[in-house]
Amino acid sequence: MHWRHATGTLSLDRPRILGIVNVTPDSFSDGGRLASIDDARRHVDRLVEEGADIIDIGGESTRPQNAVAVDTDEELRRVLPVVAAVVRDHPEHPISVDTVKSCIAKEALAAGASIVNDVSGFRLDAEMPAVCARAGAGVVLMHSRGDVHDMATFVHATYGDDVVGAIIAELDACVDVARDAGIVDACIVIDPGIGFSKRGEHSIAVLGQLARVLALGHPVLIGASRKRFIGEITAVASPAARVAGTIGANVAALDRGARLFRVHDVKPSREALDVAWAIHQSESP
Repeated sequence: MHWRHATGTLSLDRPRILGIVNVTPDSFSDGGRLASIDDARRHVDRLVEEGADIIDIGGESTRPQNAVAVDTDEELRRVLPVVAAVVRDHPEHPISVDTVKSCIAKEALAAGASIVNDVSGFRLDAEMPAVCARAGAGVVLMHSRGDVHDMATFVHATYGDDVVGAIIAELDACVDVARDAGIVDACIVIDPGIGFSKRGEHSIAVLGQLARVLALGHPVLIGASRKRFIGEITAVASPAARVAGTIGANVAALDRGARLFRVHDVKPSREALDVAWAIHQSESP
């Protein structure tokens, strides 16, 4: 399996990690840590050294409590200098821009980004699919409901008897939108949206039944890092302390077919996924 993007192709012959770079003052676990471009560059240097395959840069928080939409000029101010710096510092690493706005995606792709990670799955900006198609961008289509201010809450976390079936149907609709805009299948990755518009039991069901998500025919990205459901299971209140629980979720997802993992804590995740992958590979005759 390979993932085609705007600046090349990434082989998915082993677990791949997206290292998170939140250039926001208000993200749920690390907001405000990267207050300057130099802070962001040092953070990216560490992510690369620890084994990140892709650098995922976001300038708008979708935290569970009181998320506020960011205007376009401010998001550009936060994101574009970091994209440019990573292109200079680490040209071999694809850059993913985490945004729901087509204008941000367009500028980031022009500056050298490779992938657009849209947590709305193309729901919130009708121009986003065309922007991504024209650039030949890789895309991550994540399942969520609602807008930026409430998609990580429980406001829209209402499902029938088959939670995973509902999520799959909504993801499939997002894929159809991408294809209709001219985005080829080789560019599409899907993300079931762990913790977004989902209670803990919903996220657990998705991870447990990941084979059904994979049946859509696209590589799957998991974004379980530091999420609330991990704290509910482990009684770890601080998001930054949920490293072990994150690793547990990601290893379980790897075993069920996921190959891409968006994480805050790259080094322990890299080591755990590599060991789990070696064991997984040894099962083949």
